[in-house]
Amino acid sequence: MGKLIGLLLILIVLTQPVPTAQADSLWVDSAAAASLFSDHRAHAVGDIITIVISESSSASRTGNASNSKSASASLDAGVGLFTFIEPVSGSSSDSFKAQGALANSNKVTGRITVKVTEIKPNGQMIISGSQTIKQLSDEQKITITGMVRPEDITPDNTVLSSNIADAQLKIEGKGPLASKQKQGVLTQIFNFLF
Repeated sequence: MGKLIGLLLILIVLTQPVPTAQADSLWVDSAAAASLFSDHRAHAVGDIITIVISESSSASRTGNASNSKSASASLDAGVGLFTFIEPVSGSSSDSFKAQGALANSNKVTGRITVKVTEIKPNGQMIISGSQTIKQLSDEQKITITGMVRPEDITPDNTVLSSNIADAQLKIEGKGPLASKQKQGVLTQIFNFLF
């Protein structure tokens, strides 16, 4: 009887459908990089490009202004009936002088990876991307948008920030460090009034 039950169990197991294993390949034939010899530079919406930011600017201005004026008047002593008039003289002068100087320099370097959001009919690509760095309570956000020509993309899929048309690079910060670099409310009111 035990052998019969064992034989029935073996038959049941053997008659059950065998599950087949599905193996997914790491190689996707439809991917943009399907060929080992294809160009890996961005060329379609959704592709990514690394922007190498290297911007510097400087400006300086000096201004001087001055003016002055003076006037004088005198009246001699009175004669005849007007002998009671004493000799009088007066003078006035006014001068103004102002000097000012302004010097400003900025330098921004870094790398940020952005996405192609649109392809123009002439092949130029609209790019947009942002990067947020948070350290303790301070947060810095870098945002860049603009237009890139396909010929400006290097073989390693990077573009210099100086080759981006209509580039807008924004660096914003918030947190304790950023708030300490702003003028206080009373100082801002005073500067607005005067």
